[in-house]
Amino acid sequence: MKPERNNKPLIPYGWLRAIIFLFLFFVVVLAAGVVIYLLLPKTPAATAKSGGSNQLFYLGFIANAAISFGLVWLFRKLVDRRSFESMGFVFTNNGAHAGTGFFLGVFMLCAGTCILYFTKNLQWTDIAFNGNDLFIGFGLMVIVAFYEELVFRGYILNNLLDSLGKWPALLVSALMFTIAHIVNPDFSIVGAVNILLAGILLGLNYVYTKNLWFSIMLHFTWNFFQGPVLGYEVSGTPLKSMLQHEIHGSELLTGGKFGFEGSLIATCLMLLAILVFGWIYQKKFAPIPAALTEARQV
Repeated sequence: MKPERNNKPLIPYGWLRAIIFLFLFFVVVLAAGVVIYLLLPKTPAATAKSGGSNQLFYLGFIANAAISFGLVWLFRKLVDRRSFESMGFVFTNNGAHAGTGFFLGVFMLCAGTCILYFTKNLQWTDIAFNGNDLFIGFGLMVIVAFYEELVFRGYILNNLLDSLGKWPALLVSALMFTIAHIVNPDFSIVGAVNILLAGILLGLNYVYTKNLWFSIMLHFTWNFFQGPVLGYEVSGTPLKSMLQHEIHGSELLTGGKFGFEGSLIATCLMLLAILVFGWIYQKKFAPIPAALTEARQV
């Protein structure tokens, strides 16, 4: 059995572990991005001939995932000195949370799309079902959901909770999540607010359960239905989709080129979800005051 002192974190402050991790994460991801950019074909002819831009686009997703898993594993083992699984991968007794996250993402995207359709800000134009494209989109969104939740909820929020109260930790992790999306194409102020709210919503279940399955499933269905199914850009990134549409009207309502995440409708839906689920979790998981417990026993 290892000595007790070896089970203590190498860096005693959770907030410091989170900051150091995030700094190194950004440095490594940036370095990988520079390498990928240098490998991109530099002329339209070369791009068309090699198909390189698509391949390197997918390579970027895979590289980010590999960096995320590698850095988290190293920090968890060498700095936190805890198991990788302890970040919240236990599925037993958490199936209901996973299912809730799954259907919440579907519901919010469908509700927002219906609002845009009935207000005549969205018009369906075609259905272009391609099994290969849908499968690739599915795989990419699974990868993104896992590695972003692993980084921002599994590692960063987990460590912030060691040093801060649950609400400050949740807000700081959501801010870090927002900063990570600043370089996305067509980033907007409304988009920044919505990504901040998304970070809060994704971490809300975690601060009560310390389990990742709610956020992984919510993150996956939000991205998958937003992009490969409904045809919006995903945080400014265009993806091949099954349903084709045209967007009309104010970008404040539609989200414009940033996608539905840049819409004030998404803002309202996320605020509503945060209030509802915050109230539910507080009622379900908040400890009962000792005095009230004693009164019930009398």
